[in-house]
Amino acid sequence: MGNVASPDAKRPLVLVLMGVSGSGKSTVGALLAGKLGWDFEEGDSLHPQANIDKMAAGHPLTDEDRAPWLRSVADWIDERLDAGQNGIITSSALKRAYRDVLNRRGEGVAFVYLAGDRDTIAKRLALRHEHFMPPALLDSQFGTLEEPTVDEPATRVNIGPSPSVLVNKIVEKFGLDASAERSRS
Repeated sequence: MGNVASPDAKRPLVLVLMGVSGSGKSTVGALLAGKLGWDFEEGDSLHPQANIDKMAAGHPLTDEDRAPWLRSVADWIDERLDAGQNGIITSSALKRAYRDVLNRRGEGVAFVYLAGDRDTIAKRLALRHEHFMPPALLDSQFGTLEEPTVDEPATRVNIGPSPSVLVNKIVEKFGLDASAERSRS
């Protein structure tokens, strides 16, 4: 994976934490946003109720189901970029086509792919409660997943370490300065 430019102090950056359900997007995203002082949005909160109901009933989403949600996530990204603000949002962004929707401008967006094996993620999902995405849909997520390629603005981060270690790795990979970022917010 490549094409992830270092942040430019004059240009806003939105990080999209992506990966299958249970990869740690929400936890890492909230910690990272807190460390940097950036806006944070839990992408799942932008799903239409029909999508939530469908997943809660154990049915995987189709591309048609995902389309309005992806537009909402992309709108959130564009709002940050238009305002000149940095931000962090979570989105499974499982397919290249979905990532293309989220990065419709072709700049200002970088994907952080939280990668892990099926067994590790299944164990995490088994411990998670009160989330509409049931563990039974994990195989459908892995079946849909198209890992980012070298021509996408993406960085792969293995989910093995603790969330705080992952946050530090992301800050380091992107050359972010938490103290400087907070003072710009």
